[in-house]
Order: sequence, then structure tokens, then C-alpha cells
Amino acid sequence: MSTPAVAGLSSQMVVSVVDTAMVGRLENTTVVLAAMGLGILAAWAITSVFSSLATGTHVMTARRAGEDDPSGAGAVLNNSLVLSFVLGSIFGFIGYLSSFAILDFFASDPRVAVAGAAYLEWRFVGLLFFLFVVSYRGFFNGIGHTKIFMYSAIAVNCSNIILNYLLIFGTFGFPKMGIAGAGCASALSNVVGCLFFVTATFLPAYRTRYRYYQRFRFSWDVIRTVVRVSMPVSFQNILLLLGFLVFVAITGIVGTKEQAASQVVITALFMSFLPCFGFGIGAQTLVGQSLGKGEFQLAKRFGMEAARQATILTILLGVVFVFFPEWIILLITTDPEVTEAAIPILRIAGVTQIFYGAGIVLAHTLQAAGATFYVMMIEVVTHWIVFLPVSYLFAMTWGGGLLGAWLALPLYIVSYTLLIYLKYRKDSWLHIKV
Repeated sequence: MSTPAVAGLSSQMVVSVVDTAMVGRLENTTVVLAAMGLGILAAWAITSVFSSLATGTHVMTARRAGEDDPSGAGAVLNNSLVLSFVLGSIFGFIGYLSSFAILDFFASDPRVAVAGAAYLEWRFVGLLFFLFVVSYRGFFNGIGHTKIFMYSAIAVNCSNIILNYLLIFGTFGFPKMGIAGAGCASALSNVVGCLFFVTATFLPAYRTRYRYYQRFRFSWDVIRTVVRVSMPVSFQNILLLLGFLVFVAITGIVGTKEQAASQVVITALFMSFLPCFGFGIGAQTLVGQSLGKGEFQLAKRFGMEAARQATILTILLGVVFVFFPEWIILLITTDPEVTEAAIPILRIAGVTQIFYGAGIVLAHTLQAAGATFYVMMIEVVTHWIVFLPVSYLFAMTWGGGLLGAWLALPLYIVSYTLLIYLKYRKDSWLHIKV
């Protein structure tokens, strides 16, 4: 159940690397790369907020599938698509008009803001189709067909890479759009993903069973539940992103080299977390379906088994991080000074992330039951009340520097996983109505 989700998520990381590598070969590299960095960060923040719709759709679809209510699962998809259309149209239009203002606020060089806005405008143009993809992804993951997500991700990301080459550099008669071409390629690849999912929904095996397009009925109850489950996940994603930005800023007070090293290690950590999120998607499906069937103890067993498998994976990755850190850093940078600064903190991160795999999976398990608000609050407490203040205390007040800042990471990860596990041990989350 989890392997296709892992493959789909991993392919998205490849595209981010390819995007930056292609844009980095344009003229005026410094400005373009700075603009691309800001544009990707802004686009990531936007997609993180709205991609939580997949969680609400996923949770509700899995529950209906477990209840053996296929038409109910189809109704969830229908209403999720309506919600995606409304949000995508409104925020896509507002974002398109505000792209320059957004980047001008963060960019110190107006040339960076102009170049970045050209990229971000296209990302907002494609927001509507991105949200349609999010709705379809949540539906197919909810019914347990995670391979559809994998195939769609491969189609989207392959088309993105091809369109990048055509539109950034203007090859084969296409217009040379530069950094705007990277944004246009992302928008068009979301159209490809949407068409892929629409085609999949018309396959007889799905269309006749779930009857989503045949018996459409707008339901405020379904819309409210999708929003209620999804909103805490949106806030959690925003807080996590902002929290790591603040942490990088703290390391920047120590020094520029130290800040660059921190960015390298955070990138490596996010790459190692992707498979854990894949296990989390598999756990959400199996736990949600088990709860729909009323098999509560089986739901708990699925969650714990997924956490166990994710922990085995993080142990293997931790060994590489601790004993072969140069291999990981080489994938991101070849700067010798940054590498030297990154090695000790990557070893700290390598040991610490062993505990985070279980935390991610068990958090997904609680979300599958509808306990998304609890998971969000744990993120707020452990990230903003434990991690960030302690990292500043260790680094600046007590003079620990870069190493001191990163020693706060184990406190954050262990406390997060422990608090998630304590909730998981209780049976109250098994009986939440979705």
C-alpha cells in the first residue's frame, strides 16, 4: 500500500532538483537562481496549504470504503472537486495579481522580484488544476489504489521535466521563456495530471462502482467535514514551514557558512522523510478503512506495523547519515567549507530522525481517524515552544553556535513522537465521527 506512495512522493523531489538545475544554466545565474529559490518557496507554501484537501478527502473516502458505501465515497469526490474549483478559481486569480507584491516583499533586489513573479504567476494559473489533482489523489488513496497516485505523479513529473526543457530554453520551436517557462511547465503538467485522473475515473471498474459523476448531489455536510479535517493539516504545514525558516534564520545569526550548512542538512532530512510520508499514506488508508468496518483493534495494529516499518527504514538511513555523511552532502553541494560545517550536524540529524519516522506515521494514523486538530497542536507545542526557543538558547545565549542550535532537534523530535504515541495508546481517537 505504501510503496507506490513513496515512489510518487520521491519523484516530486527529483523535479524540484531538475527545475533548479535547468534554470541555473540561464544567463544572469545569480538573479535567476535567487528568484527561483523564492518562487519555489512561495509555491511550496501555497501548495502545502491547499494540498491538505487530499487529507480530508482521503480520510472520508477511506471511511466510506470501509463502511462498504461506494456511492458515499463517490459523493466525497464530487464535493471535493467542487471545493477545489471554488478555492482554485478564487485564490488562483488573487495570487496571479499579487505575485509581484508577494516576492517584492521578500526580495532585496527588484530584479529578483520581477523574475520570480514571472515564475509564480504561472504557478497560480495552474492552481485550479493542482487542486483537482489533490482531490483525485485523496480519493484514489482512500479506496486503497495508491498505484494510481504513483502513475499520476510519474506522468506529471515527466511532463514537467520535458516541458521545462522546451519552454525554459526555447527548443524545438517553442518560445524561450526562461524562468517563466519553469512556472508554465509546472502549470501545464498539472493539467496533464488532471487529465490522467479524469481518464482513470472513466474506467468501468471505478465508474460503475462509485458512480461519482452519475449521482451528483451537493452536500454541505461533506464539504464541512472535508474542511474540518483538512484545515488543521493546512495550519500544521504552514507552521512547520515557517518554523524551519525561523530556525534557518537563527543559524544565520551564527554565520553565513553555518546557515548554508543548515540548509543542506534540512534538505537531506526532507529527502529522508519522504518515504515515511509514503508509509503514512498507506497507514491512513488501511486505518480509515478498518475504522469504517468497525475493526478498531485492527486499525491500531495497522498503525503500529506501519510505524515499525518506517522506523526500520529510518534506522538504515541513520546509519548512512552517521557513518557516510559526505555521500549525502555531495548530492547537494561540493563547497568544502559548507561540507565541513554540515558533517557534525548531519550526524545529529541522522540519529534523531530515527525517532521521527514513527512519529510521522502515527500522526497520519490519528489524522485518518479525524484527530487532525490534536496533531496540529502537538506540532505547535513541540516546534514553536520547544524546538525554536531551545535552539536559540543553546546557540546564542549559551554560546553553543551551530552545534548548539542543532542539539535542540533531538528534543523536538523525541517530544513530538512521544506525545503522538501517548495519544495513539488511548482508544478515544478510534471513535471519532467522520
